[in-house]
Amino acid sequence: MVQLHVKRGDESQFLFNTTVDAPLETVIQQVTAIYNGRLKVDRICSEIPELADHGITLPPNMQGLTEEQIVELKLRDEWEDKCVPSGGPVLRKDEIGRRNGHAPTDKMKEVLMRTMEEAKALISNVSMRFKSYIVYFTPKVRFFLVLYLSLFIPQKQVQANVCVTMEMVKEALDQLKGAVMIVYPMGLPPHDPVRMEFEDREDLSGTQASLQVITEDECQLWWAAKEMQRGKKLQDYIGKNEKTKLVVKIQKRGQGAPAREPLITDEQQKQMMMHYYRRQEELKVRTGKAKL
Repeated sequence: MVQLHVKRGDESQFLFNTTVDAPLETVIQQVTAIYNGRLKVDRICSEIPELADHGITLPPNMQGLTEEQIVELKLRDEWEDKCVPSGGPVLRKDEIGRRNGHAPTDKMKEVLMRTMEEAKALISNVSMRFKSYIVYFTPKVRFFLVLYLSLFIPQKQVQANVCVTMEMVKEALDQLKGAVMIVYPMGLPPHDPVRMEFEDREDLSGTQASLQVITEDECQLWWAAKEMQRGKKLQDYIGKNEKTKLVVKIQKRGQGAPAREPLITDEQQKQMMMHYYRRQEELKVRTGKAKL
């Protein structure tokens, strides 16, 4: 199998297996689906802590208003009585006025947070050993472990040498959806961003997240400063060696060629600098001894 190390700019995204005779239309479609699917999982996971801490999202016309303004305008959240978390709500006011403050119990919150961590680990190529042991940590420790791994995931992906598949992305989404159904058996309001993501109705216009998404039609794959053209096969660029490993960059159409890969990696540069520093220190010691 040919292994593609997919990057966006200088940031590693995931590893992907394919074959040399795969049409590039198919490769682009699969890579784009995984790339956007991972973004969707990340967006849902960014909302889960808010859902766990402050309950469902208020209707758009009530968000950001104070309690006095809501009373004065005679507004009412019709979903408050319909979307009640299992075990009853716990009052935790949302200071920014985005959610209704009727949060799940600590037990239900634990279900959401644990599933969020497992879903992120699934698409982040965290080793199976870590996945099996993470459940034994306290919620706070697990949160910071996943946060740490999400910050340094480019290195983890390459080191783990585990390829991401669309099945893994779907499994992560199914896990998140199942956890939300356990905590909110009556479902979420139609305007809640978590439900909108599950139903592919998310509105990302005007957000930073919209700049990250790349549709299949506008997606380009680049390798060795060349765009890999639709209508060709992978072997037209790299030959027929099925054991080839290469770095490809995913790019939006019209953004031009991405920057070339550096001749040496950051890790290699660090090792060279450490060697140079140690060499300097050794020379200082020898020079000092020679003067004596």
